[in-house]
Amino acid sequence: MKPLPLSAALISIDVQQAFDCPSWGRRNNPDAEQKIAALLAAWRATGRPVFHIQHHSASPAGLFRPGTPGYAHKPEGQPLPGEAVIVKSVNSAFIGTDLEVRLRAAGIATLAIVGLTTDHCVSTTARMAGNFGFETYLVADATATFERTGPDGRHFTAEQMHDTALASLHREFATVVWSEELLASLGLQARARA
Repeated sequence: MKPLPLSAALISIDVQQAFDCPSWGRRNNPDAEQKIAALLAAWRATGRPVFHIQHHSASPAGLFRPGTPGYAHKPEGQPLPGEAVIVKSVNSAFIGTDLEVRLRAAGIATLAIVGLTTDHCVSTTARMAGNFGFETYLVADATATFERTGPDGRHFTAEQMHDTALASLHREFATVVWSEELLASLGLQARARA
């Protein structure tokens, strides 16, 4: 992987406590939050821009309602003072927000996307980023999702959902990479194992 420019932004999507609710079912990649924390630390250490996306439930019964524990960021994805927090209410971080305007205004052309969940908000945001012409990297081991049941009743494991989402994004909307590759592109490969 080529070195990332200093302007490359890390987009951390929906790293919120609502995803700890057992109602989601079984999840893959239990280490995703630790990988996200390592990437956030690396971005901060190198002075690269960080954008946190926070989901706001449109439904009064939603798990992501402001004022509830589920709306809060997980400790591993906690924004620092001065870091951008963009609130969305749909799957894409670009719809109904000023994310694209902020990125363009800052001269940012390269994005690295992490967060929850791989096949929903991460995928939708990555697809739009690619369509908008951003050089987009999706970090496979810094994303995760849950098991699902299809409309015909077939069960899909969390691993299947994650892997097929990555396969459909790779080389079409984004380049799928792993956190060690991304950290190496910053010259910080030792941090991936920390």
